[in-house]
Amino acid sequence: MEWLMVAFVALLLAGQVSSEEIPYEHLMSQIQACPKECHCTPSFPNAVYCDNKGLKRIPVIPPYTWYLYLQNNLIDVLSANALHNATQLRWINLNHNKITSEGLEADALKGMSNLVHLYMEDNLLSSIPSPLPAKLEQLRLSRNRISKIPPGVFSGMDHLTLLDLQSNKLQDDAVTEVSLKGLSNLIQINLAKNQLNTMPLGLPPTTTQIFLDNNNIEKIPAEYFKGLPKLVSLRLNRNKLANGGIPKNVFNLSSILDLQLSHNQLTEIPVISSGLEHLHLDHNKIKSVNSSDICPPGALDDYLDDKGPRLRYLRLDGNEIKPPIPRELMMCFRLLRAIVI
Repeated sequence: MEWLMVAFVALLLAGQVSSEEIPYEHLMSQIQACPKECHCTPSFPNAVYCDNKGLKRIPVIPPYTWYLYLQNNLIDVLSANALHNATQLRWINLNHNKITSEGLEADALKGMSNLVHLYMEDNLLSSIPSPLPAKLEQLRLSRNRISKIPPGVFSGMDHLTLLDLQSNKLQDDAVTEVSLKGLSNLIQINLAKNQLNTMPLGLPPTTTQIFLDNNNIEKIPAEYFKGLPKLVSLRLNRNKLANGGIPKNVFNLSSILDLQLSHNQLTEIPVISSGLEHLHLDHNKIKSVNSSDICPPGALDDYLDDKGPRLRYLRLDGNEIKPPIPRELMMCFRLLRAIVI
């Protein structure tokens, strides 16, 4: 009866699986090879669910697995042969385990030539895993103990677009042009909640989103954003920025849409570009809003040809500003839909 049920499931799936997915002739073996510790659903045969099972080791994974979920276990070693069968993996989630850099064997990830998403958040890693699969697009390593980025670890990583290193132990000497070399198509980098005192060096010109919240940054070099022409979103909340650490026109960038400087030590509103749409300045030491300083030059005239300031959201609460809001401010930012004060 069991073999009849498996055959029925395979026949049922035959009409649902396209030629780009798991081949029909492999459906039966994939279903039968599901590890006893895990769960496999017939409606999604190329996914294997081994999460929340209290596993200490990775079981034998069927060869046609694309998506592997191993989060919330007790795995402390990722050996070179742990996933030798699963060469077609596209996505692996190893979040919330106990994997150390010592427990991650040298070639453990090397054979995953099709892997595009690697999740290893909330583990015990002290360094970036190496070598990494060349096709990787997203690498999420937040909430580890990473203090080192080995030189050359990102060499040849032309497909990587997202790098999440939030809540680690990175210092300035770990985030350099040498350590980030190879990230030629990076779009988003998250370095929040580390131990940085200066702005990170070596970010590629493709970068559009930079998250640096909860560090110890005091100063931004005047030419820092010159090599970042596509920057759209910058978050520097909860740092140690004061007016003296921000050059006058450093944020006057034509590309930027979202600027967050909450919980710093600013006493004045910095110069912004006319294209900025979201500005977070809450919980600083700003005492007044001088519309002549914040309003871009020629803003009122530009409204005649629809080129005026694009600011839509302004947050100023947690400062020393007293209402009312200056009328000139509203005249300048006519698209403003929300202001928190």
